[in-house]
Amino acid sequence: MIILYVQAIGCIALALCLLMGLAWVVQQRTGNSGWVDAIWSYATGLVGAAAALWPLDDGLPARRVLVAVLVLVWSVRLGTHIARRSAAGIDDPRYANYAREWGAAAPRRMFFFLQSQALVSVPLPFAVFLAAHAPAPGLRPQDYIGIGIILVAVAGEAMADRQLRRFKLRPSNAGRVCDIGLWRWSRHPNYFFEWLGWLAYPVIALSPGYPWGWASLAAPAIMYWILVHVTGIPPLEQQMLQSRGERYRQYQARTSAFFPWPPRQAQR
Repeated sequence: MIILYVQAIGCIALALCLLMGLAWVVQQRTGNSGWVDAIWSYATGLVGAAAALWPLDDGLPARRVLVAVLVLVWSVRLGTHIARRSAAGIDDPRYANYAREWGAAAPRRMFFFLQSQALVSVPLPFAVFLAAHAPAPGLRPQDYIGIGIILVAVAGEAMADRQLRRFKLRPSNAGRVCDIGLWRWSRHPNYFFEWLGWLAYPVIALSPGYPWGWASLAAPAIMYWILVHVTGIPPLEQQMLQSRGERYRQYQARTSAFFPWPPRQAQR
């Protein structure tokens, strides 16, 4: 069994590296870094679904299909949202800033950056794999809890994206900071719900007599680290401070960075 699970990790890593290599080709040919995250979303969902459907002599076929559907729902929603934005010519300021900083070495460094992103993402499809192959007969209450978490996460992230898009479409909001709806309670509600969705797989995977299930906790842990400390909040907030200045500093002072929380009262 250990050999099979190690093989699964290797196949997931290889597939993600190949697909993020494709993302690099698209980014280089179009000059639009926004396609990187769109392809990453589709790639993670596709690899995760394939891992879930991997035929092993354990678990329940219905659970494997269920988990595959859950990760595909997340992938299609997020990937399509980012793809539409990229098709409209909107670049991703985080990757664009990296390209400017790297100068002439940008193509080479971007390739290795995306390959490292692929490897760091391996725990995500592997958590899907572990949840799908939890060796328990029948669907349990925790399976339905996992479904609920995914549905709430996908709906919440879609709502946050929609609120931000509508805010930006109003000419009167030019230069302002979006602090309506979910954005009043969190500076990055879309990131919060993105992280929340990955909690569903440990909920499904953790089972008595299934020590591998504990490895699924790496998915929400790595996603939190990426979003809060690496390529999520830090570069985006730096860009917002440059473009919004004092308005964004005031927003930071009263609004939770990640977890939704009632805004703080302005200090007098």
